[in-house]
Amino acid sequence: MNQKGRQLTLPAATPVAPAQQPWTLYSDPQRWAFLGVLFLVTISSNFDYYVLGGVLEPLKREFQVSDTALGLLSGFCFSLCYAIAAIPFARWSDRGNRRTVLTTALAGWSVMTLLTGLARTFLQLGLSRVGVGALESGATPPAQSLIADYFPPERRSSALAIMLAGSSVGYLIGLALGGYIAATLGWRSAFLLAGAVGLILTLSTPLVLAEPRRQLGFPGADAQAESLGNALVRLRRKPSFVLTLVGLSIFYFFSYGVVNFLPSFMMRTLHASLEEVSLTWGIAVAVANLLGTLVGGRLAARLSKRDVRWYAWMSAIACLAGVPLYWLALSATHLWAFVAIEFVAEFVLWAGTFATWPAIHAICGNPRRGMAIAIAMFAYILLGSGFGPLAAGALSDALGATYGNQSLRYSLNIMTLALLLAALAFYLSGRSMSRDLED
Repeated sequence: MNQKGRQLTLPAATPVAPAQQPWTLYSDPQRWAFLGVLFLVTISSNFDYYVLGGVLEPLKREFQVSDTALGLLSGFCFSLCYAIAAIPFARWSDRGNRRTVLTTALAGWSVMTLLTGLARTFLQLGLSRVGVGALESGATPPAQSLIADYFPPERRSSALAIMLAGSSVGYLIGLALGGYIAATLGWRSAFLLAGAVGLILTLSTPLVLAEPRRQLGFPGADAQAESLGNALVRLRRKPSFVLTLVGLSIFYFFSYGVVNFLPSFMMRTLHASLEEVSLTWGIAVAVANLLGTLVGGRLAARLSKRDVRWYAWMSAIACLAGVPLYWLALSATHLWAFVAIEFVAEFVLWAGTFATWPAIHAICGNPRRGMAIAIAMFAYILLGSGFGPLAAGALSDALGATYGNQSLRYSLNIMTLALLLAALAFYLSGRSMSRDLED
């Protein structure tokens, strides 16, 4: 939008003065209370997603379906609606009350998770996951946008790291606790627990979270200054943003595709039980993700002060290191050897790739912050969560006639090669990042 158009939409008297920046409205105790609730919401979102990965084998036995069907259920059914719904949720977040957006989405995906536990056919299971996917897309845009308003720029990386660490905790609860409950009480109980916890959490979001736009008296003013078309054009003209999307999409194609089938790999190839998978690998990999995210947040904050391009280079280095680490892990013949190597691989990957999120905030520009996050989600969820598990499952089925129970091992090894392309995209993103900065 040109300067004349900007003046017509947003009068000169409206912008926030430096003393009125949204983060100046709150004390540190208030910020930590907000961050605590957003951390819990992130846990709920990931718990509801990852609990499915821990129960794929029981679902396969009960519904008598192929690995390809499981890939569709854990990937495409969820991600297609997630990606499509992310854009309207982002526009609502950029223009409206982000606290309301978050509360509505949280209540919705919790109800759909309860319905997953009540499904009696594979079709009902798929439809409930479609609902979970569509509604969970309303979590990240308002949550990250609120973090950017609650914390000043120099503290955003650390705050984002803490909030996104909730993904690792949700991963832990979904795979470890969810898998254990499924093994002892049945897979339906795991989904019923996940949905009930989310509904209880819904009570806290309207009571604790604040909406700075309302307190400053101009709800959605930033978003009203820029149309959807202009926001998309501005983002498309930033090479570092486009290349970051490419890197993220390829990384999550690998991540979602491999992680969804690792419990099945351990049970089929390493002859582990569901309880062993939940209480060893599930806990180990979640701790690795949690530590990696927190360490990555601190490292990104420190290195970016020297050179902002480290946001991209951290991700590139992590993806390159992930290839030999995953090949080594997938060649293991004993459960504990696999878990130990997998712990290192997950730590390295999550410590490095965390930096993509503060990178997006640094280059997108405030008027289109929610939209930038939604576009990133659309890209990596559709390609990553949508096609990653489907590709891994289809490869396993195709290799089954030749390799038998080892087919999943070879399928996941092939999927690991995607990390090389992700590393290249992140490296190229860093080369243009300095020119694209816009707070």
